Amino acid sequence: MGNTARDWPLAEAKAKFSELVDLVEESGAQYITRRGRRTAVLVPLAAYEKLLGKTPERNAVDWLLAPEARVGALPLPDPKAYHWRKPPSF
Repeated sequence: MGNTARDWPLAEAKAKFSELVDLVEESGAQYITRRGRRTAVLVPLAAYEKLLGKTPERNAVDWLLAPEARVGALPLPDPKAYHWRKPPSF
């Protein structure tokens, strides 16, 4: 991902929003200007979540294929949460 940030005048950003979002996905942050001054920035979601300190949620496949040990992260069931009963007799 090359960092080709550029300034987008607000009117152009509104008119070409789809193109702007595509460019953000491909190249990273893009600046929005109003009257020649940078007023906003459009960044990829992963970069935004990194700034917030959030880790992206993984789906089940990503979790199962992850290289780190997964057993320690499994929550143990609460034995008090279950009502145990005898198995049925046939």
